[in-house]
Amino acid sequence: MSVLPFNDMGLFFRRRFPHFKVQKISVDAGFSCPNRDGSKGYGGCIYCNNAAFTPAYCSGGAGITEQIARGRGFFARKYPDMRYLVYFQSYTGSYAAEEKVRSLYEEALSCSGVEGLIVATRPDCMPDALLDYLCDVAQHRFVFVEYGAESCNDGTLRRINRCHTWGDTEDAVKRTAERGIPCGLHLILGLPGEGRETLLQSAATVSRLPVATLKLHQLQIIKGTPLARMYEQDRECVHIYGLQEYVGLVADFIERVRPDMVMDRFVSQSPPELLVAPRWGVKNHAFTAMLAAEMKSRGTRQGSRYGEG
Repeated sequence: MSVLPFNDMGLFFRRRFPHFKVQKISVDAGFSCPNRDGSKGYGGCIYCNNAAFTPAYCSGGAGITEQIARGRGFFARKYPDMRYLVYFQSYTGSYAAEEKVRSLYEEALSCSGVEGLIVATRPDCMPDALLDYLCDVAQHRFVFVEYGAESCNDGTLRRINRCHTWGDTEDAVKRTAERGIPCGLHLILGLPGEGRETLLQSAATVSRLPVATLKLHQLQIIKGTPLARMYEQDRECVHIYGLQEYVGLVADFIERVRPDMVMDRFVSQSPPELLVAPRWGVKNHAFTAMLAAEMKSRGTRQGSRYGEG
């Protein structure tokens, strides 16, 4: 049992890798997205600027092998015995011809110190053939799929130019689980038009799916995005959460989440030079401590209100 009032990602990895520590190495494989290249839309999601979460070692047009070597060099200074999971994070991590996608995954798996793959992608970009391939890989390596759902509400998904539906997410998660591949969901709290009650209903909605992990983060307004332009014109177009207000919202949310689900993350951090709002200046570990203190003060833990209403 976790000493925290919620299941954290460290527990998830300790259970799967009991004999050594693992670290994610993000890579940029040069993928695009279907709502950028015109196959479904243009311009991308209204909040998205990949520069806000792509590590520096991914820059410069380096190939997969070089990015992994850079990432290992970055982490090995502090943790020389670390093993690694290659995280296809930027844009849509499965969006290319299947042969190309497979070759990039194989290149990553061939690198020294790599234990497996984490594929971050959209739920409408995971065909059965690729899932079958990942199922084969999972027989001898670690494989995890992270689906960017962002919202459970189709109206919100249209509003943010996501160009997929909640039904797509349900379908992708179920097809992934049927193959025995663990997967997680990513949700953004505070998207335009989504208030507190809508968000708390989402906790129950995602809990009904066979997902292992849930990653949350606050809506961030990033320079150079359509949302930033909307916000400049109308500060009321979204609700910008204060730090303590957001702590309370996340506590309310995870009290309603399925008790066995693992909480991957609660906040995201963007480079200060790109971030418009909210500018909390709080690191992930500090936020986690604040959240744990809030839940302990309430006498609650993850799932304590699961199934209510």
